[in-house]
Amino acid sequence: MTDSYLFMLKIAESGLELSNIAQKLHISLKLFISKIHNKRAFLASEMQILCDLLDITDSKEKVRIFFANGVEVNSTVKK
Repeated sequence: MTDSYLFMLKIAESGLELSNIAQKLHISLKLFISKIHNKRAFLASEMQILCDLLDITDSKEKVRIFFANGVEVNSTVKK
């Protein structure tokens, strides 16, 4: 789940408007807002665009924002 609060802070810091960000994602403003509030999930491609737009480069920050609420992220699979 997206940490809506941290995500909105990043948007505020960027100075970009929600409608402009939605346009860059090629989605409606309504859909973008529903994704911010976890009613719909962001696609991986959308997350990458958002990271580029909002200058989110730190991996830990990406995880805090886009994989909040205890979602475990593993880079390797153990058998």
